[in-house]
Amino acid sequence: MDVKPRGYDKVLHMAKKGVLIPNPLSLDVGDDFNVKQVSGTGVTLYPGCRLYGAKTVISAGAQLGSEGPVTVEDCQIGPAVELKAGYFKKAVFLEKANMSLGAHVREGCILEEEAGGAHCVGLKQTILFPFVTLGSLINFCDCLMAGGTSRKNHSEVGSSYIHFNFTPDGNKTTPSLFGDVPRGVMLNQPAIFLGGQGGTVGPVRLGFGTVVAAGSVLRHDMTKDNKLIIAKVHPGKIMDASPHAYLNLGRIMGNNIVYLANLVALEQWYMHVRQTFFSRQEFGPLVYAGALDKLALAKKERTNRLRALAGNIPEHHSAQRVLSENIESVCDLFGADLPDTIVPRRDSFLSAFQESGSLAADGYIAAIRALPPATAQQGVAWLQQIVESLCSRASSLLASLHMGIIKSEN
Repeated sequence: MDVKPRGYDKVLHMAKKGVLIPNPLSLDVGDDFNVKQVSGTGVTLYPGCRLYGAKTVISAGAQLGSEGPVTVEDCQIGPAVELKAGYFKKAVFLEKANMSLGAHVREGCILEEEAGGAHCVGLKQTILFPFVTLGSLINFCDCLMAGGTSRKNHSEVGSSYIHFNFTPDGNKTTPSLFGDVPRGVMLNQPAIFLGGQGGTVGPVRLGFGTVVAAGSVLRHDMTKDNKLIIAKVHPGKIMDASPHAYLNLGRIMGNNIVYLANLVALEQWYMHVRQTFFSRQEFGPLVYAGALDKLALAKKERTNRLRALAGNIPEHHSAQRVLSENIESVCDLFGADLPDTIVPRRDSFLSAFQESGSLAADGYIAAIRALPPATAQQGVAWLQQIVESLCSRASSLLASLHMGIIKSEN
């Protein structure tokens, strides 16, 4: 009996346009999958690939399934990306990003150029800047990591690392910021190293160049750069639990607001800087649209978590009233237009960027590396102004929480 797999006509169409498919009968292709969004140049679909979603894009040179079955659903896959095995849904992978066997990458993730992970890595609502590398057996959800200048000098997370992003109260206002957006996008900051067999209890903020010793569980912020952290171990004891106590509410809210402000800065960077480079790639506009969509998802996730936190604050808590009265106004800040005062610094940087000749470089990474230091600093100032403006406005609405988040410590 001649039984063809679902979507076999689409498989044949991809093969005819140049996609290498060693075993066409092993593929499963969804009804809504658009073969017009698959490049015919250098793409390989190994046995066991499952391709779903009308928004899925597969760019030139992409390799899917070299280590085992791959499921892709509504992902935007850039040039020369390698998804070797695993499950990938509503995520973006930019040029030469890679994930290995057992990967589980869910919605809201952006892996920028040459970022990737070894086997058995779980990500959700995670943004990795170029070159960031994750070891094996890692759960690294709800965080953004920057730092490093190349594949030889990259931020790294050691094997068996966990970003703890869920409390016993069901609270997920726990996003951690390893590095920051304003300086991180310039690809000139020292790498961050999180030692293996360790973890971070979110929300935490960490400076560039920081090394966290293996086996350490990070529970506190260290926003100053170039520090070595050897975390203390909790002494053993038994005590009464106090649900919804929120003893560090000001810090929790402050770190969430800083994270959201950095997401807005990254969104602006994509809109005003990265878009030009996407436009030069096959399917680049689709990948760009996917990245903006993931940033919108990230902002929505974080503001929804803030609303949920505000709703769980007990009535007797001193911050309950200020949060209930102002949380919507705070959340709205991150979807509103930025103040006009931001425009002069943005335009000054963009003009200097164009005059520097970096736009003519071969690709985004080369262009950023070619920026003169003074021009890069103009870009940092523009993005930092966005972060500080949003933090200042949020702090004014929640003044009684004493968040202390407006100025950078570096």
